[in-house]
Amino acid sequence: MAATGNGPLAGVRVVELAGIGPGPFAAMLLADLGADVVRVDRPGGSGLAIDPAYDLTNRNKRSVLVDLKADDGRARVLDLVERADVLIEGYRPGVAERLGVGPEECLERNPRLVYGRMTGWGQEGPLAQRAGHDIAYIAVTGTLGMIGKPDEPPTVPANLVGDYAGGSLYLVVGVLAALHHARTEGGSGQVVDAAIVDGAAHLATMIHGMMAAGGWQDRRGANLLDGGCPFYGNYETADGQYMAVGALEQQFYIEFIELLGIRDEAPARKDFARWGELRTAVAARFKTRTRAEWTAVFEGSDACVAPVLSLREAPSHPHLAARGTFVEHGGLTQPAPAPRFSATPGSVYRGPAQPGADTAEVARDWDLPGLTEEDQPGLAKEDR
Repeated sequence: MAATGNGPLAGVRVVELAGIGPGPFAAMLLADLGADVVRVDRPGGSGLAIDPAYDLTNRNKRSVLVDLKADDGRARVLDLVERADVLIEGYRPGVAERLGVGPEECLERNPRLVYGRMTGWGQEGPLAQRAGHDIAYIAVTGTLGMIGKPDEPPTVPANLVGDYAGGSLYLVVGVLAALHHARTEGGSGQVVDAAIVDGAAHLATMIHGMMAAGGWQDRRGANLLDGGCPFYGNYETADGQYMAVGALEQQFYIEFIELLGIRDEAPARKDFARWGELRTAVAARFKTRTRAEWTAVFEGSDACVAPVLSLREAPSHPHLAARGTFVEHGGLTQPAPAPRFSATPGSVYRGPAQPGADTAEVARDWDLPGLTEEDQPGLAKEDR
């Protein structure tokens, strides 16, 4: 089986020091884009309570087992680093240094290496050494506080806004930018410090501008894009399902109220004093039909209305099915690689990497004969 796919990063070598959350997702994205990602798993696993065969964030990767606390663990990782373009780690600040695989050691071994660091709080600051998870990171940035209804606690957006949007995606952007620099004349490797607090704050840049201009109130459920607007939100249908409405512009709003059947009673779009009345009318009307019936009503229109689907329902949506937004590989339905490229398309070409299963293959392809499991006294027999 090919070591890499055909994506635009084919030929780029990435070493991922195993962890959980945003680091593995960032490495998966690089692998989806064609990079040869070798995940360095530790004996005993990463701590994620899921069967590795179902951990889709490890698709398109290969895995080797190295005990970094063993006498020869550091040397094995540095041998990989010497042949790599990128390293990704998600330890607390200082841990990689204590293990002997921090930026100084790695860049000394490979001056053009891009050393990607993924943390919640960043490499410095009063909270840098504290434990945390997605919800805490987005809480202090103001991002969590703006999501949800005004009379209820903030809505937890799974771990999408912090870990993946504010973390993984910013790490990938940083790594690719640093890789470009390293490959230019006179360029060099460097450290990319991707902190979820920085990324989550950056995601709200437009909102901060709107707030400064007086166009956004610093409270939940009172603004154009946070559910405060009656023609931008979710409404329950007769069967207990929901429809999402985003009819912001005038022409879309007119089509929306026409198809909904309330044009004669709906106030003007910018009549803010009557927004409560409009919300009541919209909600009452949506309750008269099922989600499927409303989907049929709005199909083919520019009213900006869509059914709210579950995770299991989404792959069957006609538009997503036509685009191949979801694919099946190894019996697992999963989101396809994104974005898309006309000349170098990505693909799912390997299932989730099993810890240590690819050691011999990586040793051959990266010209590291000493990497084979039989030569690792630090690994217990049952971990081989």
